[in-house]
Amino acid sequence: MLLDRYEPYFFNSNFREAASDAGWEGYRGELVVIEGEVADDQGRRKPPVALFKQATVLAQGDELKLISGSLEELQHWPFFMEKFGADLSPSTIAVMFTVNIPKSFVSTINGCTVVFVSLTEGLCWNELIDLAALDKGDFKGQGPADKIVTVFNALKGNKYKYPEMPVDEAMKSTNNAKREVHGAV
Repeated sequence: MLLDRYEPYFFNSNFREAASDAGWEGYRGELVVIEGEVADDQGRRKPPVALFKQATVLAQGDELKLISGSLEELQHWPFFMEKFGADLSPSTIAVMFTVNIPKSFVSTINGCTVVFVSLTEGLCWNELIDLAALDKGDFKGQGPADKIVTVFNALKGNKYKYPEMPVDEAMKSTNNAKREVHGAV
């Protein structure tokens, strides 16, 4: 299964479980994009340098069906592609909430439409649900993995109103935005 291959990159996992339909499996948590350097002779590593935060992954067997989450910097995209890019296909839905881009855009990579959405605050899952035009009632009685399948089915065929732009070109217009975190004072 595809998620077995991704398991070495799991970090701060929320869950990994099978959906009610056979062969479907979902994961939510974080994925390591840039690993920390080796810290000692035993091969233990320092904390990751970059993470794909608030990740949502859906696989059907060895096919990546949905991947979404937050990149702190668009400059981490090549590292993301090294680890997960080979699994992007025309049947994959990829939504990258990216902190340091001024405007959302769409790019086609390996035949996959990858949507880069500018997001400095908020939860990726909530934003993904908004993109899919779903609400709480659409998930009634579903387990975590089945909720991801529901989002995937709602996003199929979705047309995004963002301009088409190659990632290399978009990297030239990134900004210094940082994720806004609100918490107790």
